[in-house]
Amino acid sequence: MKIFGKLIIILSVIAIIIAGGAIAANIFIKPPSIPKIGGNGSSRPGLANSPDSLAESIAPPGVTDDDRRKDFYTFLIVGLDIGWNTDTIMVASYDAASKEANIIGIPRDSLVNAERKVKKINAAFGAGAVNGGGNEGGIAQLKREIKTVIGFIPDFYMIINLKAFEEIVDAVGGVEVTARMDMKYYDPTQNLRIDIPKGTQKLDGSDALKFARYRRGSNNKNTISDYERIENQQQVIKSLLSEVIKPSNWLKYPEFVRVFSDNVVTDLSTTDLLWFIGQAKDISGADALTTYTMPTTGTSGLPMYYELLDKEKILELVNSTINPYTVEIKPEDVDIIKS
Repeated sequence: MKIFGKLIIILSVIAIIIAGGAIAANIFIKPPSIPKIGGNGSSRPGLANSPDSLAESIAPPGVTDDDRRKDFYTFLIVGLDIGWNTDTIMVASYDAASKEANIIGIPRDSLVNAERKVKKINAAFGAGAVNGGGNEGGIAQLKREIKTVIGFIPDFYMIINLKAFEEIVDAVGGVEVTARMDMKYYDPTQNLRIDIPKGTQKLDGSDALKFARYRRGSNNKNTISDYERIENQQQVIKSLLSEVIKPSNWLKYPEFVRVFSDNVVTDLSTTDLLWFIGQAKDISGADALTTYTMPTTGTSGLPMYYELLDKEKILELVNSTINPYTVEIKPEDVDIIKS
């Protein structure tokens, strides 16, 4: 009887998780711990314990733990291409009280005040990975440069490779997007073929990734800007969210966890991830997710074509969306340069 009783308990727990990972997360798993600001940086792995240049406060000067917004979480999301190329950089926030989320896409060519020849923010991860050691060094360097733009270092990070993106899209049965033009591109050296017609359609994981990464067609036809590319990426994310939160996909939450475990490098624990997946059940549709692009004033032109960040508009956007503190990020809290 004892063995049978234990088996029933074990099977019951498994059934709860499989039948409703969201329910299990909400009931049995505590919300993730928010990193403490402290006096000399954070104790979270990958921050103060990374390169010495990051051993500094994760918040603006003068901001304390008492200024932290309750049940409010921030994330640095990085999409890695081949090697150390950061194909996508985003900063996101999630307000557990209002069940609302915001995502700000950062143009890859954004000019940052970095001590290297190429001062584009998408070079940060590679520089840190080479000099500081792999993913940990890469994310540490990117965190530091992100802070110069938004005034703080996000609570958590996720480094997502392309395989994870495709698998999650396929797991929910595809995503619906609207292409603003015919997307046709062929590169035999990469064995890459993109053929997505103009209009609204449902894409599988492979084509959704091509849609998100598209920049120009063959012979430089139908070229889109980096802003339009970010908009396409955000369109895919919102469509994916609308699929993930459907009751018909709740049974697939264990599969989502597996995909993340296999393909995502993060400082979120498994229980943290389950808690956030549990929150997805209560999100009131894709409208609860708002996407933005980091404001710029234009490009520097030749030779580097830097995207020049707009300090005033960035501060306005950050303070109204992803700022995790009850006090505003001020102009002196960022280090945005124009050349």
